[in-house]
Amino acid sequence: MPNKRHRDKRGGARFPATDRSKSLRRTHSVKDLLGRLTPTLTRVSDQARTQTFWQMWLAEQLPAALCQRVSAVEESDGTLVIYAESAAWSARLRFAMQDLEPDARAARRSIRQISVRVLPRT
Repeated sequence: MPNKRHRDKRGGARFPATDRSKSLRRTHSVKDLLGRLTPTLTRVSDQARTQTFWQMWLAEQLPAALCQRVSAVEESDGTLVIYAESAAWSARLRFAMQDLEPDARAARRSIRQISVRVLPRT
């Protein structure tokens, strides 16, 4: 009777050396690693800067009671999206933003549309 092949051989490689070198890419330095992350980090810092700008702008323009109910602000592709805590505050914010829409467009020329949505705080 022939010997059975062992499935868990310890001596042999699973993949040939040529396949392994193509599939695994090793980072040799921290500089290489950070070089690949730079576009991602730049995008995140730009989004944080934009969000801070709009939060400060809304704090200056809106009444304090209404501004406290804003849960988040986001700007993307020419649309300013303002999130309120609840549907009731969203309706109030929507009416307030109708009056402030020309001022918001003057603050940032890239804004074409303003949208108010509901996003409860966690």
